[in-house]
Amino acid sequence: MPRKKVKVKICGLTNWPDARCACDAGADFLGFNFYRRSPRYIDPVRARAIVRRLPEGTASVGIFVNEPEDDLVRIAQAVGLKYVQLHGDETPAAVSRLRRALPTVRIIKAIRVRKTFRVKQLSRFRDATAILLDGFDGRRPGGTGKTFDWSLAARANGQTPIVLAGGLTPENIAEAIRAVRPYAVDVCSGVEASLGKKDRAKIKALMRAVNGGQSARRNK
Repeated sequence: MPRKKVKVKICGLTNWPDARCACDAGADFLGFNFYRRSPRYIDPVRARAIVRRLPEGTASVGIFVNEPEDDLVRIAQAVGLKYVQLHGDETPAAVSRLRRALPTVRIIKAIRVRKTFRVKQLSRFRDATAILLDGFDGRRPGGTGKTFDWSLAARANGQTPIVLAGGLTPENIAEAIRAVRPYAVDVCSGVEASLGKKDRAKIKALMRAVNGGQSARRNK
């Protein structure tokens, strides 16, 4: 049976031209950062204007870090998000509450992989649609450009759908796909010209590399 196509999320979008480029290149998910301390922060009103223009089949994802749950629900509904991605210290109970509060929105729980990471801890987040595994940085909750040991992500594959993040670029994305075989890959800094601004050539190169990496998987 052929494997499913790995989906691609371009994250940290702040403007329509970059979002349109990602859509045209074939991205499946677009990520909008609602963490106010992030250099990639976007106001919900601006995000809604972009989300309303997305083509059918391209899903919007809101990134949150320890956001009060009532505020998160309000933003998700106002923007029209299809997914929320939790990048803070949210507990399994919080994930469950959000799933009930947002029944039509899917939940991605991000976990930053450090030395104490154990695959079995993922089973705690049973109400999450997928788990995003990211490189660890003690100062920033995401978008750090740091990779981690991909063998850990590969071992986690049987537990839950895995979204692979952390230091992914057009140069290493095909290798990452072959090593992990994730449900999806999440790229932010690897396709940027500067913080919050995308490099269109890098987005196109990334998508070519993703397709090349998947072709190599099918030919094995």
